[in-house]
Amino acid sequence: MVMKILLVYWHPEPQSFNHAMFSRATKALEDAGWDVKTSDLQAMAFDPVSGRGNFTSVNDPDFLKLQLEELHATEVGGFSAEVEQEIQKIEWCDLMIWQFPLWWFGLPAVLKGWVDRVFAMGRTYGGGRIYDEGVFSGKRAMLSLTTGGPAEAYTKEGFNGDIHAILKPIHRGMLEFVGFDVLAPQIVYAPVRMSDEQRVQELEKFAQRLTGIAGEAPIEVGRYTN
Repeated sequence: MVMKILLVYWHPEPQSFNHAMFSRATKALEDAGWDVKTSDLQAMAFDPVSGRGNFTSVNDPDFLKLQLEELHATEVGGFSAEVEQEIQKIEWCDLMIWQFPLWWFGLPAVLKGWVDRVFAMGRTYGGGRIYDEGVFSGKRAMLSLTTGGPAEAYTKEGFNGDIHAILKPIHRGMLEFVGFDVLAPQIVYAPVRMSDEQRVQELEKFAQRLTGIAGEAPIEVGRYTN
């Protein structure tokens, strides 16, 4: 069985290490024989701002309540082409990987806006379909990210705190919420402080992991520690 993988990426600089990780991941997965689709949000000029532009349908023209509009759009096929395309990619994939730089202890605005627009009520959650009963139950997701600070800054005793506690709102509040099983994150700490050789080693380590990603078991988000 060929695994279907969606890579969702954002960074403003095409020469960044994040872009190198995105490109290396795409090649490694394709070389392994997986079916790969990508959402390069920077190249797509994806609009992260939610509003009536999310829809071609209208439920209430006088008051915009996004969740009610999402429910209506789900019923009548009323999502904009941009949003519909991204929802269909998630529905298609077996594994979704997000590639991004950790900014202010969270997702960069464009990737967060992608979640805001694409994780639509009715289509991706709602009606009791959350967590273990979520719409995407049986699918897996993984975060691949870089940090500005070194690894020791992201331990329980470090000055930034435990990286896994930092990532929990994403792991639990976004991915698990809509049903995904979560794989251990791929984290490259402070690539800006590395030599070129070290960065290449990190890319190859990532590629090697991805060749065996089909056999990885999900983590328990609430208990995952270093």
